[in-house]
Amino acid sequence: MPMIQLTVPADVLSATARADLRKSLPAILLKWEGAPDNTFFRAQAWCRVEEVADGGFAALGDDLPRFRVDVTVPEGALSERRKAGLAQEVTADILAAAGLPDSEGLRVWVLIREQPEGTWAAAGNIVKFKELAALAQQSRENA
Repeated sequence: MPMIQLTVPADVLSATARADLRKSLPAILLKWEGAPDNTFFRAQAWCRVEEVADGGFAALGDDLPRFRVDVTVPEGALSERRKAGLAQEVTADILAAAGLPDSEGLRVWVLIREQPEGTWAAAGNIVKFKELAALAQQSRENA
């Protein structure tokens, strides 16, 4: 059930880089959630790369690009260690896609939002984190 959205100024990333990030970012998110790498969980990991028109997304001081990553996960899905790992790997992936060195990491902000239990629904039903965790465990045991 995780979602990851990258907001980036237009024309900073090539079409290939955007397509690659739409695949790599949700894969990174699933990895740090500890979800099984299977068809069901991959289909539930959504990613959106949104380009903002020139001048619509910037900071004071210079014209180099900024990147905002919004991550939404069920409450309890990520420990502090997993949040840190997710932020580090997502930042490195975006910097590489943009052709920027690791030293430019402050240009990437990762905002992790935990969706409170009982406030996430899919297929018309409330999704419970403990049910997802049980499904993941069962999937691992059957693999």
